[in-house]
Amino acid sequence: MMGRALPRRPEVRLTALGFGAAQGGSLYRATSDDEFAAAVDTAWDAGMRYFDTAPHYGLGLSERRLGAALRSRPRDEYVVSTKVGRLLVPSPETAGERDSEGFDVPADHRRVWDFSRDGVRRSLDASLERTGLDRVDVVYLHDPDEHWEQAATEAVPALVELRDQGVIGAIGAGMNQSAMLARFVEETDVDVVMCAGRYTLLEQGALDDLLPAAQARGVGVVIAGVYNSGLLARDQPPADAVYNYEQAPPELIERARRIAAICAAYGVTLPQAALAFVRRHPTVVSTVVGLRDAAQVTETLRRSDVEVPDQLWAALRDAGLLGG
Repeated sequence: MMGRALPRRPEVRLTALGFGAAQGGSLYRATSDDEFAAAVDTAWDAGMRYFDTAPHYGLGLSERRLGAALRSRPRDEYVVSTKVGRLLVPSPETAGERDSEGFDVPADHRRVWDFSRDGVRRSLDASLERTGLDRVDVVYLHDPDEHWEQAATEAVPALVELRDQGVIGAIGAGMNQSAMLARFVEETDVDVVMCAGRYTLLEQGALDDLLPAAQARGVGVVIAGVYNSGLLARDQPPADAVYNYEQAPPELIERARRIAAICAAYGVTLPQAALAFVRRHPTVVSTVVGLRDAAQVTETLRRSDVEVPDQLWAALRDAGLLGG
């Protein structure tokens, strides 16, 4: 599987398809250690070498599992990204409850927002301890939507310092919006950003701000949320499809179904087209897909290998269903 170097940090190479490890934190439902380990094994055997995690995912469970799955492998052969901005603080008083933020894990810790210099360093130290790895290669600010000032003036300089010391290879931000990511690109010294859900086959809002800014500044873009939380994940979107982590509105389901029908006319499924579309933009260095078990990895690889005819994109544009 071919890798693409970050334009500003050519020593950091990401495979075209990246392994999103949120499911390793038991996102939405429990995932076993064996399931997740088999997913990593299958991905590795197929040549996938970019793995993304975060403290937020399962209150540290994703980081622990990913570290366990990777520790025995040659360290220079893979790239790991994690995130900062949420510190995990022990919470024994809620340990008998379940996590309230979508992960099927005990609520034995609570998340505390912290984009200060000290918070960034503490978060990264804790991530290294949980993964058991000697380093992480890419560090993203995680969802700094309500924390621009501190993230831009304290967290980014803290990460720049660590990058310049050689502790980490590249720095950036990961968000579910494109406008603030464009600000990070234009106003701070980031190398790469992760944009979830705002540049997909269904919606291309990032074309208005983030992607032109990234192209102008030589900043790499990693696309996540390529299925818009599930709406584009099936050949035919169901009536109960999820969009942006919630029930999809009827008009978006109808739009996705119209896209699916045109894809089918060209012999392509909706998920295959969703994966192929985002790779076409020159700033996109990797597409990260959340993976839970070996079967999901195999299916994602199968979808990713499909050749999609260029005529499909023209047909979608002619139908008013595609912006770029």
